[in-house]
Amino acid sequence: MRIGAHVRGDTHPLQTAERLGIDVMQMFVTDPQTFEKPQPHPELEAIRESSIDVVVHSAYVINVASLNNRLRMPSRKCVADQAAAAADLGAFGLVVHGGHLRSGEDLAAGIDNWRKLFTRQEDKGGFGVPILIENTAGGDGAIARQLETIGRLWDAVGDQGAGFCLDTCHAWAGGEDLLGIVERVMAITGRIDLVHLNNSRDEFDSARDRHANLQDGTIDPDVLADVARAAGAPIILETPAEGLADDVAYIREALA
Repeated sequence: MRIGAHVRGDTHPLQTAERLGIDVMQMFVTDPQTFEKPQPHPELEAIRESSIDVVVHSAYVINVASLNNRLRMPSRKCVADQAAAAADLGAFGLVVHGGHLRSGEDLAAGIDNWRKLFTRQEDKGGFGVPILIENTAGGDGAIARQLETIGRLWDAVGDQGAGFCLDTCHAWAGGEDLLGIVERVMAITGRIDLVHLNNSRDEFDSARDRHANLQDGTIDPDVLADVARAAGAPIILETPAEGLADDVAYIREALA
């Protein structure tokens, strides 16, 4: 099982990955709070040639489900641009949050916007990498908080080549019991391509997305290890930097 971490704001991600002794690194290709177009990474060739696998996390501002054209249209372009950058790096996927709608807006319309993201890009030859849809922690109108809604989303995009990223903190905050979560997700999506293995600073069903180190949060770390083991997918830790090395050691030992 390949174990990795998100390397945050680092112009030398390979050095960080090697220092941590990880097999997989997750990285941004732009400032995650903007729609800016990615520029070629200064270490692109070294990243492509490295034995360390790469996955790219898309910008947080992306919301392809939105019914607001001024948000949805740049979001679609941003996904395409960042997917192209991910393909250039040799990444195995681009993680994209499910997005959300405003109060009173129709969930079916938001899900249809996700469908259109794939169908319109198909006419352009596809994205170049799988789009890994990530479950989210909460918020009004969240598209991918509860499994029931994820099921409706998957009915629309599951045959379009979408992949799935399971975030444990998000599931916990979203009110999904982590016991048996892998089996329930697999029954809906048929796949888990990546696990964001994070503990939570907040209580169950809090709708708050605040990650904690694996042994420091409100989730039993043994349960987190069980989720990772059952999923059998690459693992990315998005835990606080001060305890990240300890998290890598802990999960590596737990899964040995």
